[in-house]
Amino acid sequence: MPRHRVRVDVKDLLEEAYARFATPGFIPDDPIQVPRSFADPRDAEVIGFLTATIAWGQRRTIITNAFRLARMLDDQPASFIRDASEAELDHLDRFVHRTFQGVDLRYFVKALRHLVKEHDGLEGAFLQQGRFGYAGEAISRFKDRFFALEHPGRTRKHVADPRRGSNAKRINMFLRWMVRPDDRGVDLGLWKRINASELMVPLDVHTGRVARDLGLLKRGQDDWKSVVELTEKLSQLDPHDPVRFDLALFGLGVSGGDLSP
Repeated sequence: MPRHRVRVDVKDLLEEAYARFATPGFIPDDPIQVPRSFADPRDAEVIGFLTATIAWGQRRTIITNAFRLARMLDDQPASFIRDASEAELDHLDRFVHRTFQGVDLRYFVKALRHLVKEHDGLEGAFLQQGRFGYAGEAISRFKDRFFALEHPGRTRKHVADPRRGSNAKRINMFLRWMVRPDDRGVDLGLWKRINASELMVPLDVHTGRVARDLGLLKRGQDDWKSVVELTEKLSQLDPHDPVRFDLALFGLGVSGGDLSP
């Protein structure tokens, strides 16, 4: 079956929106400011993962709670997950962000400690024989490894699994932060073993609505199949870095930008 090509006017609109929104001015209202505030890449990836994990609800609340979480980790996330005692882990029990609670955070710290030790950082926990490959499989593989330790059953819901149809928005967003180059002053570009071309779009209500309005997405549900469909369309525009247009779609969605070609 032939692929439907993206219209030239839609490409022009997205390129214009990317140039407008993919700037440091995007950061003050976005949770990416939290990992960006850490100079050490090891700190940035740990707090980045935790920030992405709680990234649902109002962005201002997400940012506030992510910085509060960082303070609970002594503003040294990598050192904390490596060295925290049981007494220090007890201190985490009072953290709450919506349904993500202290019991979940406690396990997350232990799981991150395990993954960093076993895979020499979080990037390696997504890889198989040094390769990332298909994002859906890599994310599911990461989840299996993340829950390799004894864990509360309630905590599993806080890490998405494309095998169950989840759009894995928060993990895809975290991967975008870590992998996409820091060429516009937004994403961090800390990881070098995963290619930007392998990433999938972090699909949410804003990107989904704009993508459908522009004819980039036909499927009605915001599930993994829609993530694949939209990413394939964006790959027509930039096969090397399709997910950069997430910044354009999201920016248009939250700003109420004009979608006229």
